[in-house]
Amino acid sequence: MTQQFTVYYDGACPLCVREIGFYRRQRGGEDIDWVDVSTGPAALSCDDLTCEVALKRFHARRADGSLVDGAAAFGAMWLELPAWRVLGRIVTAPGLRLVFDGAYRLFLVLRPALQGLARKLEPKDA
Repeated sequence: MTQQFTVYYDGACPLCVREIGFYRRQRGGEDIDWVDVSTGPAALSCDDLTCEVALKRFHARRADGSLVDGAAAFGAMWLELPAWRVLGRIVTAPGLRLVFDGAYRLFLVLRPALQGLARKLEPKDA
């Protein structure tokens, strides 16, 4: 029995929330299980991924049960979304995977500063 494709994301990160919101609205997004790991360990129903690890890098679980992270997780997610499949094929191509994972690692270094900027730009509740 195959399971549903699952995306694990940081719901406390303003960048992540915006990005995931965008993907959820895409055709095919309704077929993905979107799991906010910032809510704590109860959100995870697996033994091979902790909240601490999931909050540090983007993770996805394919329908066959395999867990992927970083650029590979983005590629896997894009393969699930019809409008993004071409990009998913490019990112998951063996020769290019290392290039995209390097770019993702660079993003992780910049992520805290980008999160701070996103928080400053969020509309303030009146």
